[in-house]
Amino acid sequence: MSTMEVEIISTETIKPSSPTPNHLTNFKLCLLDHLIPAAYAPIIIFYPNPGYHQVQERSALLKKSLSETLTRFFPLAGTIIDDLSIDCNDQGASFTTAKVNCRLNDFLECPDLKFLAQFLPCGLTSSGFSVTNVQLTEFECGGIALGVCVSHRVLDGTALGTFLKSWASSAASSSSDQEEESILPDFSASHLFPCNDSWLQDASITLWGLLFKKGKFVTKRFGFGSSAIASLKEKATGGSTGVEAVSGLIWKSAMAASEARFGYKKPSLLTHIVNLRRRAVPNFSQHSIGNLIWIASAKCGGEKGNLQLGQVVDEVRKGISAIDGEYVKKLRGEEGGNAMRKDLKEMEEFGRKDVDHFGFTSWCKLGFYGVDFGFGRPVWVASIDASGPFFMNLAVLVDTRCGDGIEAWVTMDEEEMSILEDDQEFTSFASLNPSPL
Repeated sequence: MSTMEVEIISTETIKPSSPTPNHLTNFKLCLLDHLIPAAYAPIIIFYPNPGYHQVQERSALLKKSLSETLTRFFPLAGTIIDDLSIDCNDQGASFTTAKVNCRLNDFLECPDLKFLAQFLPCGLTSSGFSVTNVQLTEFECGGIALGVCVSHRVLDGTALGTFLKSWASSAASSSSDQEEESILPDFSASHLFPCNDSWLQDASITLWGLLFKKGKFVTKRFGFGSSAIASLKEKATGGSTGVEAVSGLIWKSAMAASEARFGYKKPSLLTHIVNLRRRAVPNFSQHSIGNLIWIASAKCGGEKGNLQLGQVVDEVRKGISAIDGEYVKKLRGEEGGNAMRKDLKEMEEFGRKDVDHFGFTSWCKLGFYGVDFGFGRPVWVASIDASGPFFMNLAVLVDTRCGDGIEAWVTMDEEEMSILEDDQEFTSFASLNPSPL
């Protein structure tokens, strides 16, 4: 079989279909936009070609509807000029078309995670690119991969879902007689969490700098079916969500892998990115643009005995549940800055010791499998392979296509990953790199 290769065909700039009004050209970032130092939030969405659509037709449809969508999401077509604002100058989005010399089903039979980066228009740490970057890659069968990299400074996972669903709605209405389901962005984040300087950016860089480590990191993808998730949830004494249950299992197994590698039990810190929109009272708009997120945390001390799985899941649930309506109210209050500093300082001080850290972020229930541009729903929604010499223990949790399972994209030290893959408790619930088909 020939080596898989992606060939770039063209790259162009897609500008908004209407100019941004003068009074909207200076878009202020919110304080929480400084929390995550990653350059981009990358996602790859794979679509089959059941209707035998020509890729040229789909490409033209995506470009036209993206242009219309950027008029509504005007910061995504602008330029980040400093840490506090975006110049909404209608610079536009970068749109690359490409082709790959294999069939979609052949790739999805056993996905090569390292190859996924070829479907993205830019890398995790790339700079000098547009705020919004898209790559449309055609498979030999007519299936496509849509790789999207939008600046993490502008969008979190929920806001990325809002943008993609709005873009898809515009495309679907253009390709048929159906009325467009109007999804309008909410730009109130900078009023909810005003930003006057970059203190949070400095504090978060210090924290994440401690939690990133040198080593040989590898990424593996594990699948958890509905029955496995149900069994995990039953083990928690206080009730839990599927995300909490899967996070608890991964954290417990990672702690066991670390102990097997080093010969002693280290204290461990878990961090979990939490969406504040549904936790605020009253809720923030689900269509809010920006990073309306905070970091939940939980700790397990090395002096404790072997915790049972249910106990670890309970610790995860307690950490996440602590980010409630009262907590969000405190973050927005007069002492909000001090509360944020206190949280980050506690995590930083714990992280300075000889401890393990495992970070989690969840894309579950964000609706990515509902992103239909008029040529059908996705067959697979993928994260990326983050293998490399400098990273952190991280799990990205993603829905499965059927909606009742979870994929965990786990990045950790290669030696500890090998131990994890031989962990009987872990493998009784998880399957390695299952086919999305």
